[in-house]
Amino acid sequence: MILPLFVGREKSVAAVDAALNSNRYILILTQKDEKVDEPKPEDLYETGTVGMIMRMLKMPDGRLKVLVQGLTRAKVHRFVKTEPHLEALVTVLEEPEHPEVGVGEEALMRAAREQSEKILSLRGISATDIMSVLNSVNEPGRLADLIASNLRMRVEEAQKILETLEPVPRLELVNSQLNKEVEVASVQAKIQSMAKEGMDKAQKDFFLREQMKAIRRELGEGQEEGEELDELRKAIAKAGLPKDVKAEAEKQLKRLSTMHQDSSEASVIRTYLDWITDLPWKRMSKDRLDIKEANQILQDDHYGLEKVKERILEYLSVRKLNPKMKGPILCFVGPPGVGKTSLGRSIARALGRKFVRMSLGGMRDEAEIRGHRRTYIGAMPGRLIQSIKSAGTRNPVIMLDEIDKVGSDYRGDPTSALLEVLDPEQNFSFQDHYLGVPYDLSKVMFICTANMLDTIPGPLLDRMEVIRIPGYTEQEKVKIARKYILGRQIKENGLKPDDVEMNDTVLAKAIREYTREAGLRNLEREVGTICRKLARRKAEGEKPPFKVTARLLPKLLGIPRFLDEQTERELPPGVAVGLAWTPVGGEILHIEVTTMPGKGGLIMTGKLGEVMKESAQAAMSYARSRSDKLGIDPAFLEKHDVHIHVPAGATPKDGPSAGVTLVTALISALTNTPVCNDVAMTGEISLRGRVLPVGGIKEKILAAVSAGMKRVLIPARNEKDLQDIPAELRGRIKVQLIEMIDEVWPLACAKKDEAKAEKPAKKDEAKAEKKA
Repeated sequence: MILPLFVGREKSVAAVDAALNSNRYILILTQKDEKVDEPKPEDLYETGTVGMIMRMLKMPDGRLKVLVQGLTRAKVHRFVKTEPHLEALVTVLEEPEHPEVGVGEEALMRAAREQSEKILSLRGISATDIMSVLNSVNEPGRLADLIASNLRMRVEEAQKILETLEPVPRLELVNSQLNKEVEVASVQAKIQSMAKEGMDKAQKDFFLREQMKAIRRELGEGQEEGEELDELRKAIAKAGLPKDVKAEAEKQLKRLSTMHQDSSEASVIRTYLDWITDLPWKRMSKDRLDIKEANQILQDDHYGLEKVKERILEYLSVRKLNPKMKGPILCFVGPPGVGKTSLGRSIARALGRKFVRMSLGGMRDEAEIRGHRRTYIGAMPGRLIQSIKSAGTRNPVIMLDEIDKVGSDYRGDPTSALLEVLDPEQNFSFQDHYLGVPYDLSKVMFICTANMLDTIPGPLLDRMEVIRIPGYTEQEKVKIARKYILGRQIKENGLKPDDVEMNDTVLAKAIREYTREAGLRNLEREVGTICRKLARRKAEGEKPPFKVTARLLPKLLGIPRFLDEQTERELPPGVAVGLAWTPVGGEILHIEVTTMPGKGGLIMTGKLGEVMKESAQAAMSYARSRSDKLGIDPAFLEKHDVHIHVPAGATPKDGPSAGVTLVTALISALTNTPVCNDVAMTGEISLRGRVLPVGGIKEKILAAVSAGMKRVLIPARNEKDLQDIPAELRGRIKVQLIEMIDEVWPLACAKKDEAKAEKPAKKDEAKAEKKA
């Protein structure tokens, strides 16, 4: 082959001059180590190439540019001299004559050509001309030399091919080098294509954005980067930001102006500035300070709940006199379905404020309250800031629903984050992690709702004003159903107000026999069922009005679910009726005691809690200590076991309020005297014989009335709780106050009542005889 060589060493230049002055032949050998500047004969490979110098050109820097054509292989026999240039006697290595090309040689040659073509295509080189040259060569040795001269190889590998005289082994060596080169070229092509794809995508995105800008400009919709910054600057000026917040916003705007508008950081800052400018920093809705009008709205929306309404009207009155007052933190606690959430909407309507509801049930992430920091991808402010933005004013009514159902895990405790939010002394500078600047929440009116207070942490509970919303009485439910529920269900089920006739007696029967709850949800479902049945009749062609009677109720609602069986039969000895409080209202509780031969053991069943078991033990101690007065054999307990059971064994029961009932049932069993079937009781007992106060009196009395009880025994120290009970409800049941346990048995014992009832009858008979 012909190629140019650059000659720079003195000895090499001298050798070129000597060759030009003689026959132009020159021997070209390769160094074993390219780092040696002045190679000696032993530093050179013995086999090289004899070439002819075709042309020589002197370069300005003193080097020679020589065009050399390779002629044949040659092997050094011996070096003749080393100065002023190397000179050697060589043996020419002739190319062996090869017989006709066989099948194996042809396969090798085809493989070499195909691999060469593949390498050229991977490198993006046009292979037409080169492949025509390769296809024209039909000698294995010549083809091997031609391909090898264009391969990228290490010196040792190229020298090995040069030294191989036999054509077929030489072509095999070239084929192995071609395989390596194909692998390298494939990986290189893959890397280049990946890099090119990345560059192409970036270029494509850039061109598309530029085209979008041009299209928007043509449509008159686009805005240049400078216009966008001007709009943000105007928005910051109009937002009415506090001093420190405005300084932070202007700082971020300055950062944005130095960035490329398509960068990810720029979009983060742009979103942040949008949040800052969209928040209502100064916008406030005007409170409705007409106390009479607000009172009328509350009365129209809700029946009863006088304490809550009174508290709201007090707030409005103080607000009217002192406009700078801070928003209260109210917490409505009560059973499900009593109207806690809907009451929040009524309060907002009465105040003339925006209403936002936040459900906290199941919340476990503190960032839901405080927001995420802007360093996170997809960061957003907390739900409080989002609620205020959606309200559009800085003084909305925000209802934190189900605050007793907030959880905590590795992401933090949301109730701890609420400590600052629900403290009027701190929330004027609430700091959201996303905003990074303080926001004033002191004008917000927070209303929390909960079913129970046990799961609310003490520090959080201390910050709230707790207002208890008890369950409704039967009479209240009838009035609410008449005023609100019936009309709403008639409308929702496609009927007209005149299509349904249902008097209060039927409503009371539906409440009593088909619902047993403190709230109104089940009642609304049952009224909805009645209306759906009537709507079907109307759709089938019957003409209204439809009159719903007590006899028709079982056909519409099915068999009654709750029956007052307790008032229909006498209680056997050892059974007393107690009263219990549950999250869904009050319930009556039958406590059963029986005795059996044994050794004085006490058995307690019914899934009782520790406190209730202790009350049972205290009742046993009281019965033993009063055995003489009660007519119980003192040695009775040594020969008998006592079994105390509370039915509904699958339901856990605990609390001290069953103490009085336990004592009564125990005495009833030991004296074999039945208890009045129309008396219910509640109260905690002490070993000294005192009856201690308990909670949930209104719910318990309501349950006693619903169960058909005529009298209820409560601790004397609970007398103050009777003020919460409507006069109508108190008129339906006799409440008797007890201070000591000794007072209970005479009031609960059935025989004594019967004896009292018999005395007036004997007196009347005597009077009748005298008259006769």
